[in-house]
Amino acid sequence: MKVVILAGGGGTRLFPLSRQDYPKQFLRLQGGKSLLAQTVERFLAVANPADMVVVTNQVYYHHVQTELRLCGALAAHILLEPAARNTAPAIALAARYCADVLGCGDEEVLFVSPSDHLISPVDGFVNAVKQAVEGAGQGKIVTLGVLPEKPETGYGYIQAGAPCHGGFAVTGFTEKPERSVAEAFLRQGNYYWNSGMYAMQIETVFAELKSHAPEIYNGVAESFEQSLARFEQMPSVSIDYAVAEKSDRGIVIPLSLFWSDIGSWDAIFDALTKDEEGNVLAGDCHAIDCHESLLMSNGRLVAGIGLTDTLVVETSDVIVVAQKGHSQKIKSLVEQLRGRGRREASEHPTQFRPWGKYTVLAEAPGYKVKHIVVTPGSQLSLQMHYHRSEHWIVLQGTACVTVDDQTRWIHENESLFVPKTARHRLSNPGKIPLEIIEVQNGSYLGEDDIVRFDDVYGRLSDGTGVCRHPELEPAK
Repeated sequence: MKVVILAGGGGTRLFPLSRQDYPKQFLRLQGGKSLLAQTVERFLAVANPADMVVVTNQVYYHHVQTELRLCGALAAHILLEPAARNTAPAIALAARYCADVLGCGDEEVLFVSPSDHLISPVDGFVNAVKQAVEGAGQGKIVTLGVLPEKPETGYGYIQAGAPCHGGFAVTGFTEKPERSVAEAFLRQGNYYWNSGMYAMQIETVFAELKSHAPEIYNGVAESFEQSLARFEQMPSVSIDYAVAEKSDRGIVIPLSLFWSDIGSWDAIFDALTKDEEGNVLAGDCHAIDCHESLLMSNGRLVAGIGLTDTLVVETSDVIVVAQKGHSQKIKSLVEQLRGRGRREASEHPTQFRPWGKYTVLAEAPGYKVKHIVVTPGSQLSLQMHYHRSEHWIVLQGTACVTVDDQTRWIHENESLFVPKTARHRLSNPGKIPLEIIEVQNGSYLGEDDIVRFDDVYGRLSDGTGVCRHPELEPAK
């Protein structure tokens, strides 16, 4: 069995915490570990890291690598999609990768899972995975269906028929029904929430794509290299629409445990621990006469008075206040902000890099102030800027700094000035995180004013500030 984890989505339904450049699979909502790390750790009970394939994109590559390192799964394969094309093309590309690059046979079972769900207990989940793999070995498309607890309208539903291979034959799919329909499903008792997890053999993937989604099949029918080249021409469609809803091979294995796709702030509220008044308080929050509400702070004090059924989420640049039951409209909010050209719609105030992270503290025409954290043993690229100078002040740790032909050590409470067009590099040779304040001055302060000459993380520059990963370069 190979585990295929889909981690390329850039959802915005948890805005402002989740943004396009830092989606929810990397958020740490429970237990101090990201949703992606929790997903990987669940599968460690049934698969070695070397038998896992994480499908993502170039933008999230180093995020994924960092999370794999933190959960001891660096041996997992990272498969980069050339473009965002939904789950059906992603699964097709993963199947071709497993066949051509990993040398898997036609009968190898792929267990496909999203990377951003909460599931417990793990033991019950592992047993269901094993059942699903056994059914998939019989040429079936096996999905895990969650026993519904309420008439949820934000999930898709799977209708179960006659018993089959430890589960039930799938007789139908319904996507996000009206409440009255969801209530009827709950009463009938043979409907399950669609978890988005599937198990199927590689030959089943290709056969079903050939029958029901030939445009996708033709894109991956030959070799992995050709699949990459044709990927952007594939239609953007989910595996549900492309295959599962049309196939007669479907089986659903019931999951009777806690599961949430964390698809809205209402779902976050339902999943997290509450106080005696039914409130979820996360971060620096204080509540007076509040009931059944969520207050979440990511920096500043959030105080609520007399709130009922209210969601309040704070970040350094955005505060969202919503009535419970209306958080599905967050997506519309983000679309409106994006239409107005608002940076907040896509950029997180803290930007993560393979060497650490930075947060913009203040900016205005002519200057920008950042708080930069470099992890121990890491270094930034050797680079230069055409339009800005930089002044670095060390808050914690020791920095090794190269400016043109000179190398210096900068300690706490010391500073260094880097003039425009000077080649420079910052590194942390110490044992603790290096924290610095960076003050930029110049006529243009965009992140694309970076020319890289050397980079240990494989980010290349073409001289215009455009950086690429070498593994995505076309063959020459």
